Amino acid sequence: MNIKIRWTGAASFAADSESGHTVQMDGPPEAGGSNQGPRPMEMILMGLGGCAAFDVVSILHKGRQEIVDCVATIEAERAPDIPKVFTRIHVHFTVTGHNLVADKVSRAISLSAEKYCSASIMLAKTAEMSHDFEIIEAS
Repeated sequence: MNIKIRWTGAASFAADSESGHTVQMDGPPEAGGSNQGPRPMEMILMGLGGCAAFDVVSILHKGRQEIVDCVATIEAERAPDIPKVFTRIHVHFTVTGHNLVADKVSRAISLSAEKYCSASIMLAKTAEMSHDFEIIEAS
């Protein structure tokens, strides 16, 4: 996997992915940025959420669960001192579907966190990771 980061001025950077996509990142105004994109550390949490949600949806589909939506909401805390690594990360999944089985949702989240989601497993080396979920019956 190859990524190229280009400085685009002030505190702004463009990240070009090997798959041909570009994401603009920017710093806060107090650091010289103009708030034109997410912060790099926010991008890390976005990657975690995307990785975990992808796994959960895939596992539930394979388990023949009729899901119609999956939302991962992430809350994180960082160390007060530089390098300000993440120290605690909590992922809350809201899974919507028809007749979803709670044990299957719980297992899908556990499998993602413990076996499949590279981002989650990597971040767990420095941060206390936790997960929970709620199920919403689709109308």
